[in-house]
Amino acid sequence: MRVGVPPQDVGTAARMSEQLESPLPPQPVVRPQARPPLAPVEDAPAFAPGTGPGTASTAPSTTPALGRRGGPGALLRGMRPRQWTKNLLVLGAPIASGRVFEPHVLVGAAVAFAVFCLAASCVYLVNDVRDLESDRRHPRKCRRAVACGDLSVRAAVVAAAVLGVGAIGLGFWWATSLGATIVVYLAVQAAYSLGLKDQPALDLAVVASGFLLRAIAGGEGAGLLMSPWFLLVATFGSLFMVAGKRYSELRRVGSTGGTRRSLESYSASYLRFIWSMAAGVTVVVYCLWALRGVGTSASGPPWGLISLAPFVLALLRYAADIDRGTAEQPEEVVLADRHLQVIGVAWLVLVLLQAMAR
Repeated sequence: MRVGVPPQDVGTAARMSEQLESPLPPQPVVRPQARPPLAPVEDAPAFAPGTGPGTASTAPSTTPALGRRGGPGALLRGMRPRQWTKNLLVLGAPIASGRVFEPHVLVGAAVAFAVFCLAASCVYLVNDVRDLESDRRHPRKCRRAVACGDLSVRAAVVAAAVLGVGAIGLGFWWATSLGATIVVYLAVQAAYSLGLKDQPALDLAVVASGFLLRAIAGGEGAGLLMSPWFLLVATFGSLFMVAGKRYSELRRVGSTGGTRRSLESYSASYLRFIWSMAAGVTVVVYCLWALRGVGTSASGPPWGLISLAPFVLALLRYAADIDRGTAEQPEEVVLADRHLQVIGVAWLVLVLLQAMAR
């Protein structure tokens, strides 16, 4: 029995048959991908309020933000306590006089040391603020508290004002002459910071005067009359160290490093001439001081003349550091050189023996 198919279904069946018989197009093979491991919670990026995906962001600045960490530690670093070793020059006059172990002389020298620690730290903070940009370009000074942003400019200025007033007040409280010495020191350093530091030769004289004023402050605080030979030794010895500082800095960063404008006017040969000349004058004046300024004993060894040997040897050893370009920080040289310390102790003993033999 033949079953009839409706005419309208015949075309539909034919089309379906053609689709089933035609070859299928190749299908891409889909391989399952491995699921990436989940990142730990602590590695997930954290976004500050108002930032994140889909929000505008700014590139981090290469200039450190001032006052980022701050605190008493940053302020102490800005005061540079390691450089307080320079203030031991206040003991020069008491040692040369042979009266350093007298109680009132020792107390006076200690007060002068404390006063100069306050005054010097005031000057360091002011200079760090004024030299902020140039210090950031210096290979070593960029780590100072103000330059690296640990201490804000405002905090540095306030601390400098407090330290300066405290130094002047303590100096006048102990002795008028000591207070006047501190005022002169701060005035000279202010002139240096305001413009003299950029003047060749003048900047050397100003920095050297800081060492000389330390020696004078020790004598004024202890109430001692200082020999002119002692002052001349302190003057030219200070010039020797300062010229060595500039020479070492020139060797390290060059005249176009942008760290100090006065370096552009210096050459290595000129600075070498200055520290060589200052060393020679220091030795000559020391001979006059050792033989005439301190006095000689009618009997006994000539301790003053003998002390000339370790004195010259110390200059020669320090000059080797200058020649290598590593005497930019005199206090670092003294603290790191054990042989120089031994020579210094030998010289100190001989000077005390000479002073007590009068």
